[in-house]
Amino acid sequence: MSAARILVVDDDAAIRTVIREALRRDGHRVETAASVADQFRLIDSFMPHVLVTDVILPDGNGLDVMPEVMARAPKMPIIVLSAQNTFTTAMRATEQGAFDYLPKPFDLAELSKAVNDAVATHAATLDADGGTPAEDLPLIGRSPPMQEVYRTIARVVSNDLTVLVLGESGTGKELVARAIHDFGARAAKPFVAINMAAIPRELIESELFGHERGAFTGAAQRTAGRFEQAQGGTLFLDEIGDMPMEAQTRLLRVLQSGEFSTVGGARAIRADVRIIAATHKDLPRLIGEGGFREDLYYRLAVVPIRLPSLRQRVEDLAELSRHFLDRAVADGLPRKQLDPAAIDRLTRHSWPGNVRELENLMRRLAALVREDVISVTALEQHLAGHGGEAAPAPISVGSGLADAIEHHLASHFADYGRQLPPDGLYDRLLAEVEKPLLRMSLAAVRGNQLKAAKLLGINRNTLRKKLSEHGLDPQSAKRGG
Repeated sequence: MSAARILVVDDDAAIRTVIREALRRDGHRVETAASVADQFRLIDSFMPHVLVTDVILPDGNGLDVMPEVMARAPKMPIIVLSAQNTFTTAMRATEQGAFDYLPKPFDLAELSKAVNDAVATHAATLDADGGTPAEDLPLIGRSPPMQEVYRTIARVVSNDLTVLVLGESGTGKELVARAIHDFGARAAKPFVAINMAAIPRELIESELFGHERGAFTGAAQRTAGRFEQAQGGTLFLDEIGDMPMEAQTRLLRVLQSGEFSTVGGARAIRADVRIIAATHKDLPRLIGEGGFREDLYYRLAVVPIRLPSLRQRVEDLAELSRHFLDRAVADGLPRKQLDPAAIDRLTRHSWPGNVRELENLMRRLAALVREDVISVTALEQHLAGHGGEAAPAPISVGSGLADAIEHHLASHFADYGRQLPPDGLYDRLLAEVEKPLLRMSLAAVRGNQLKAAKLLGINRNTLRKKLSEHGLDPQSAKRGG
């Protein structure tokens, strides 16, 4: 846990001393105050990262002044202590935006942990030396769902537990993985990311574990895999739900034994990496369909972190929008700001593309809107031009599969803004179409594979192979599942 500046406000000198010494033992710099006036003076001069405050003070109420405190230091978490151990006090502290609330008498270890959690969860928004906003904030937002994410991150940065990040596409799963790496003990070592959906099935094991010269046709030299590249650091396995079953089996063996060998190699190599996996898929459903190993799931989901969709954290829209408009300026685009009506309109959009969609929208607005202040009318025009309704427009019955796929691809490319989607789009798209086609065909013939093969126009062996590749069970179609 990195050192931070902590301000402790309490009118009891003994309590101030006890808290100060405990937090100093944790490595933090601590200043104390006995009044609201001293508190504001030190917020301006000491610029604390975290405020620990009592409620009843000689010249005011700690809860009453919280709005002014947060206006002066909007990124600073506030931990409230109170001898008024009532439900009303606890609720009011929460409603005012307190990071945590501890009733007196409090456990010193619990307070120390709360402070360290606050430091860790908000370290991403503060410069470690000066306490000023960072240039590139990895995680943005103060909404309750995000606070829960921050708390979980804070609890895992100091250990090597395997983490599974869950959430819709565009919610920022890789940002969570990077935050865990950057604020943990492995920060000085590599962070290596691999997208399982972007790699051809036959190359996944070589990509993960490397290969020896001559291991297969075209292997002209030894190549280190991602496990070897990430030694000492973190390996981020994105879209783990797209991992083929045979590669899942090998990954499970590595997680169990802590060792791996290259393709074509016999020497065991110790895997000194932290594993963070992520997916937008419903893994329990995939397990039920036979498409994902249950034992691997439990190995990966030691600590699950579920990222909220942007629809679930609309309180963060204004802050996120400002952040992305500031980033646009850093990229050479004109500085813009949203008027209040435009911000209100953002909260009524359904955000199917989540934070990635918002970022791309802010970039378009910065580039294309001429006025310095973006009006709700200008915003509506750009929302309407890029799927502005709550959900993508439905495909009419007569428009055909080609139109439906083109609509899907247009939305997919728009999600990546000026960047391109990961390589391997052709295989991914075919797999997306092929699996529901197989499932619907089996259901139509009640699981009869001969009839399904005939319906599809392929032979039975090809059908069996494809069912196995997609983890589909023909028996479930017989049962009507």
